[in-house]
Order: sequence, then structure tokens, then C-alpha cells
Amino acid sequence: MSVVASNPKTKMQPRVLVVDDDHYTRTLIDRLIGKTAEVSLASDGAEARKLFAEVDFNLVLMDQRLPADNGIELLREFRARRPKLVGILMTGFADVRDAVAAVREGVFDYLTKPFEDLESLEAVIGKALELDSAYREIDGLRARLDAGDATVAVIGQSPAMERVLGQIRQVAGLDTTVLLEGESGTGKELAARMIHALSTRATKPFLEVNCGGLAETLLEGLLFGHEKGAFTGAGQANAGYFEKAHGGNLFLDEIADMSPKLQSNLLRVLQDHSFTRIGSTEPRKADFRLICATNRPLLAEVKAGRFREDLYYRIAVVSVTMPPLRERTGDIVPLATHFLDFYNAKFGKTCGPLTPAALQALESCRWKGNVRQLQHCIERAVALHTGGPIDTLHMLPGGEPSIRTEFAGATAATTALAYQDARGDFERDYFRRLLATAGGNVSEAARLSGIPRQNLYVRMKRWGIVTE
Repeated sequence: MSVVASNPKTKMQPRVLVVDDDHYTRTLIDRLIGKTAEVSLASDGAEARKLFAEVDFNLVLMDQRLPADNGIELLREFRARRPKLVGILMTGFADVRDAVAAVREGVFDYLTKPFEDLESLEAVIGKALELDSAYREIDGLRARLDAGDATVAVIGQSPAMERVLGQIRQVAGLDTTVLLEGESGTGKELAARMIHALSTRATKPFLEVNCGGLAETLLEGLLFGHEKGAFTGAGQANAGYFEKAHGGNLFLDEIADMSPKLQSNLLRVLQDHSFTRIGSTEPRKADFRLICATNRPLLAEVKAGRFREDLYYRIAVVSVTMPPLRERTGDIVPLATHFLDFYNAKFGKTCGPLTPAALQALESCRWKGNVRQLQHCIERAVALHTGGPIDTLHMLPGGEPSIRTEFAGATAATTALAYQDARGDFERDYFRRLLATAGGNVSEAARLSGIPRQNLYVRMKRWGIVTE
């Protein structure tokens, strides 16, 4: 595995600070990641402070016991200056109290020396740098939004999303119809808004209608408008979305659900942008660009006889397919980080960061509901958590049965091999992390794990994690 670069677009190497008074540990980490990262080494707190003041580090690996400093306190000092600093704490004297303190401080991971598995160490560093990259991407997007850049709509730097964003930028300025296809929850509405923001019609209206959520008569009235007295209850004339979208963009979501009658009517409107309000004989004109979306392959609907072929070719002048989240796993961490920040702000909480185990489980899920399902997963975790790091244990309760089962399976899959290979090591590490997550409270640890408190206490005592 190679260390993840902090900025893949500019190919900048991530900057890593290693603080340890042990020469062997500093040299080991430098040799391990030195080819893919810019590593700075410090043997004590004073040297670390000097380096930290000069360099914007992507990651800090900190020894817990330094000659004149405490590692956790030094990381707290650094995080006071950079709240989103990603830190890893290293110790040769594992202590559950230190683990609890590290978790409360939001340390990304807590590693015990000597390092027996260098591949695992490199993987942890890579995942930590991936989290730093996500933080920076989200901060960059927010800065652009604050500066008034309305084109920032879709989060993603994966190759699949880069291709899609390239297509969107290319077609947005062209005054032609666009068809957005993709599974539910892939971000088609956000893509439509991005097309509007980048188009020559950006200062004009952007209107959207979900064709699948309205009966035929309601959808017809919403699109075409009506005259006073056109039907019972029509006490006054009302302009439809064709008129209201004049000069701008009209977004028809779930176009495949439109009835055959309205498909025919829409085709006539698109031929010359002429239409007639319900209850009127006077034709009207409207200049709008149409953007459509569907979660079902529209060409397959045409072949099945459920969608007009002539309308399909009219609206699919340019077709953009939004990739499912399982094909853009590199975007899961930035998305999860964005949703974590969003719901912390919404609920007035300080939950996070996501632990390495949580990130690994998130990336292991297939996310049948795509980005929307991931969003709901993070929202639920923040809503139910009182504060502090979010581990896999915080995401399992509640939620849709599908994601609950899948997430539990993904979590088990990441630990099953380690359990079979080294049952004792796994159990000890699991209970230590569990107790740290529970803030040192055995009763809370028992609740999170589902293990009866007395049984859990006996097993923790066996490993020396708790004492009389």
C-alpha cells in the first residue's frame, strides 16, 4: 500500500511530523513512508513546536511519553491552533487511561510499540492522510461557497466523479437538453443545479418538479398552468412551470414516471416551446432549457414500451450517468466528513472524528441507497451520539434493516481474519478500544457490545484492562 497524497490534483506529497525520543522509531517511520511523504522528525516537544509553527502538517505521529512533555497534551496544544489536525498517538506503555484520554481528544488512532505489522502501520497512516485530505477538500469547497461560487455542488475527486464533473462542465454552457441517469441517491438533483449554475441562464429561474410524486392531472396543471374557472376550485388564473421557467432551466425529475398522455404533451411543447394553459385556447411561448433525470435506464423503458421513443431522443441529446457510490469509494471519506460537519452544526454537537475502524467499515459497504443512504447513516450516528469519536459501535443501532445488516457484516469482515489469526490479540485490542470508546465506563461498554456486564468485566480483567 502507498500513502495517500494530501492533494491528488497537484501531486503534492503529504507532510508528516514524527515526534518520538526513540531514534529507532523515528527512523523506522521515515523509511516506511519517506518515498511518498515529506517526513519531519523531532525528538522532543521543543523541536516539535518549532517545526509545527513553520509547516502545515497533514499528520502528526506523537509519542505519548516525551522527555519533558506529555504526548496527549502536546497534541491538544497543536489542535488548539489547528482544530482539524489529524494525530496518531504512539506508546510503548499501553494504558487504558491513556487510550480513554486519546479518544476524548479526538486522536485518530492509538498505536502500541513496538510495531509488529508494518503493513498495518502504513495502512493506518494512509487512512489518516485520507481523512486529512477529506478535511481540506471540504474546507476548500466551503471557502468557494462563501466566496459566492455556486458551482460547488457535487463532492468528489474519484476518477468516476471527475469524468462526470468534466461532462457537466462541458455541457452546462450549451443550450441543449440534458438527461441525467443513475440510481436513486447518486446526486442527480445536485448535478442539475450545477448545470444551471454553470449555464448562461444561471441568473434566471431554476425550477424542479418530481414527476413520480404527482398524479397526472396535478402534474399537468403544475406544468401548463390554468385559467380562472378552468375546473372546480380554479378561482384565479395560475402560470405553470413552463412559463415560470422562462429564461431559465426546468428540471423534471423521475421523467420515466410521466404518463403517456403527458409524454405526448411534453413532446409537443419541446418542438417549438409553445403550450396552452388548461382552460385556454391562446398559445403561449416560453424559452427554457430542459434537464431531466431518471433512476431507471430510459432506453430500456423505451424498448419495454413504457416511454415514447421520439421523446427519449428529444430529451437525451446529451446523457450523463451518475455513478453509484460503490463505484466511487474514494469519495466516501470526504462525503462522510462533510455530513459529519453538517450534522454537528445542525444539532449543535461535537461528534467525531470517525475512527479508522468506522472509516474502513463505511468504505466496505455497498451503499444500495448511495450518497443519500450514507448521509442518513451519519445523521443517525450524530443524532444518537453524545459526543466524541464515532466508531462502528455508534452506527449499528437503528436505521434501515438493509444498512444495519450490511454495516454489521462489513464490520465483522474487517475483524474476522484478525480474530482467527490471533484470537488473544484481537480480543485484548477490541476490549481496550471498546472501553476507550465508552469513556472508561464498563456498563456503557457492555451496552455498546451487547455482552453482559459481568461477563465483560471478567474478560477485561483477564487481559489486565481493568483491575479490582
